[in-house]
Amino acid sequence: MGITVDDLWNLYVGPVEVAKVNTTVQATPVPSADLIPPPPHYYGSLYKGHESSYESELYKTNVNWSFPRTFWWGVASAAYQVEGAAKDEGRGPTIWDVLTHRVTGFTVANQTGDIADNQYYLYKQDIARIAAIGTPAYSFSIAWSRIFPYGRGPVNEQALAHYEDLIDTCIEYGVEPIVTLYHWDLPLYLQNTYGGWLSEEIVDDFVEYARVVFRRFGSKVSKWATLNEPSVFCNTYPLPAGYFKATGIPAKQQPFYCGQSVLLAHARTYRLGKQLMPNSTIFFKNNGGYKIPLTNSTADSLATQRAWDFGEGLWANPTFLGGDYPASVKNYTSTFLRPLTAAERGMLDGSSDIFAHDAYTSQFTSAPDVGIAACLANTSHPLFPTCANTTYQYPASLGGWDIGPAADPGSPWLHKATDWVPRFLHYVQDTWKPVGGIAVTEFGFGEPFEQLKTVLGDIRSDYGRTMYYHDYMEAILQAMSEGVDVVGTLAWSIVDNLEWAQGYTVKFGMQYVNLTTQERSFKASYFEYVRAFQVYQRK
Repeated sequence: MGITVDDLWNLYVGPVEVAKVNTTVQATPVPSADLIPPPPHYYGSLYKGHESSYESELYKTNVNWSFPRTFWWGVASAAYQVEGAAKDEGRGPTIWDVLTHRVTGFTVANQTGDIADNQYYLYKQDIARIAAIGTPAYSFSIAWSRIFPYGRGPVNEQALAHYEDLIDTCIEYGVEPIVTLYHWDLPLYLQNTYGGWLSEEIVDDFVEYARVVFRRFGSKVSKWATLNEPSVFCNTYPLPAGYFKATGIPAKQQPFYCGQSVLLAHARTYRLGKQLMPNSTIFFKNNGGYKIPLTNSTADSLATQRAWDFGEGLWANPTFLGGDYPASVKNYTSTFLRPLTAAERGMLDGSSDIFAHDAYTSQFTSAPDVGIAACLANTSHPLFPTCANTTYQYPASLGGWDIGPAADPGSPWLHKATDWVPRFLHYVQDTWKPVGGIAVTEFGFGEPFEQLKTVLGDIRSDYGRTMYYHDYMEAILQAMSEGVDVVGTLAWSIVDNLEWAQGYTVKFGMQYVNLTTQERSFKASYFEYVRAFQVYQRK
């Protein structure tokens, strides 16, 4: 490559923190006291028409509600957020190593993923813990720059052996491994060589990475996500100037160049995966949430449709509805992106076995104050090209109340909008008609001000998050009873972790992690999530 992996670290990242524990730790039995659920709290009434009871169970079993035996569920994580071991065993640097080390203020307090939860060495205990509480699946991502330190070129056998043991440990404990190939941690070398996802050159590199992983683990893993939340990582572009390869692509166009590369990489990876593993379930993870017109005006209705088109639709329409972009997206991208070929559209169409969605919240949508037409005519408008405004408050005519309780202030995008989950699931099914059903592949809640708590008992009693999971699972059960084909759920997250730009200040974990000792403790929300299946899943 003309440059060593150490050179990449030294030139572009600099020194990294090293954990005290840097060899794989064997699991020890989980103390029985750790598995005692919290005492029942008061829960609000169930949906209208359902009788509620708070005598001895957290849930009142309803004869119309059940999860079939085939319904799969578990908890999730992502490599950069939990693994640590930044340079260990040949891992190459990623764009996130640069962002957290070099771009001052990119993360809160310049916190990094150098050590994180040190799961690279503590994975056996983490898997033992989730198995002990009764979790049947663990969804994690593989770090591309561990397998290919440059993103291409030589393969790192040590990394393959690590992930093979992680997968084998899951199987040993009766936990199904669900693997994501890409969760935002782009190998730095690819970004600096050709602009990363801004270039279609990345498609071949990603497919080759997938080929190596599929061939190594395909006999042990049956559920695969190709890419996680492309609308989020594509909107990371343009990356901060001066730290990466410069590009002449205008800033507002960059997310769409990224998007086209992502779609092509996903489609080719899907086709390869079905060829190598014909019985596998392969999908990508969309994200967003239910979009509610703020008023009954025509303008707000049009803005809401544009929000769907530029949100979920940008990815879902090509994969579920014929291989091409929604009309409103295509009207914009056709001015600078090359059109997809007939062969590419055919490759995209039907390239996801399920509709996987990271569905945390919902929001109200409205037209810009200047109107949609004026916004579309002004490329410098902050809402261009979507030209849809969003809010988490009902209109003033309805009191201006929140759509639901707010999460931690570090996550202003998240409110507990679980009342809208059934409508959202209906919308997905009715609009994109996924043959394999819908899976909610991430959902969770940043407990407000949890980072300020110092007493372990207070931290574990995460009432807001517990209510979130209680009401969310009810909402899924309601939607299923109404005919929506929901096939699985994955809760975010297995542990408190690096929440990207918010560092460790926002907590989504269903387990508390003491980042000094790396000790884990179950929170009340984890028991609540498990309880939904203890009560409602058919035996």
